[in-house]
Amino acid sequence: MPVEEIKYKVINGYKLKKKEALEIYRTTDTEELCQIADEVRQFFMGNKIELCTIMNAKSGKCSEDCKYCAQSAHYSTGVSEYPLISKDEAIKRAEENVKYGVDQFSLVTSGKGISDQDFDNIIDIYKELKIKFPELNLCASHGIITYEQAVRLKEAGVGRYHHNLETSKRFYEKICTTHTYKDRVNTIINAKKAGLSVCSGGIIGLGETVFDRINMAFELRKLEITSVPINILCPVKGTPFGDKEVLEPETICRTVAMFRLILPKTNVRFAGGRIALGENQRQGFKSGISATMVGNYLTTIGNNIEEDIQMINELGYTTKK
Repeated sequence: MPVEEIKYKVINGYKLKKKEALEIYRTTDTEELCQIADEVRQFFMGNKIELCTIMNAKSGKCSEDCKYCAQSAHYSTGVSEYPLISKDEAIKRAEENVKYGVDQFSLVTSGKGISDQDFDNIIDIYKELKIKFPELNLCASHGIITYEQAVRLKEAGVGRYHHNLETSKRFYEKICTTHTYKDRVNTIINAKKAGLSVCSGGIIGLGETVFDRINMAFELRKLEITSVPINILCPVKGTPFGDKEVLEPETICRTVAMFRLILPKTNVRFAGGRIALGENQRQGFKSGISATMVGNYLTTIGNNIEEDIQMINELGYTTKK
């Protein structure tokens, strides 16, 4: 299928089939692929780049064995370990983000789920944040949750729940054995049922195939996810995936472009590992990205927020609400 035809079909509401997406990936030149993806982004999303930041609100000692994760108690990685942060710490970080005009602010806790006591405490934190910063959209990321917990988050002022699929259904057992892909899907369903929007994507560079990446995009489309973060694996020494090779920038850009074509109306978001693009970060943004995480990530250093905003503006985008 000619690239211009692909673009016009997607813009006019056509939903790519999996076989078509794989064929497009295999046969389309990188420059052309990224260009049509960015034109689709421009058509549906305009030039606004949504900014989000996260705060590691409880770190380390996670019971799960996700093979890429520095916070798993199964591996020795030297990651910082600390209990749930205080309300004052969360308020201070939120205040900093409001100053930069960040759209979404998320508290993230390690673990398969969150204990009842920590959940009660974090609900109080969200309530206080919503009172102090009504303009700030709150996101939560606390692992596997029940419908009842999702309802309480919604009532506390949280608008979005983050819970990644991480990879395709087929490949999931290769990266984690202590919970299932279905557990993750059920959490997404619980959050949506409670009236929360959902941010869910995954990590590329785990050893998965192109088929797995495209499959994940289709699984996210089926779940009607409105915000899809793409993380690039930064191998962590001490984890089973600590010796993985970082993906080439071209592969990252092509993956972003395919996610845009499969999910044309979705906020496709750069998340952790964007630094793997190096000098190609600008090209990454021009491959169909409409949102990005700024500042530091959970256990790795990110880009300076001011520098990110400057780069985004230089590319012709706006970060203004």
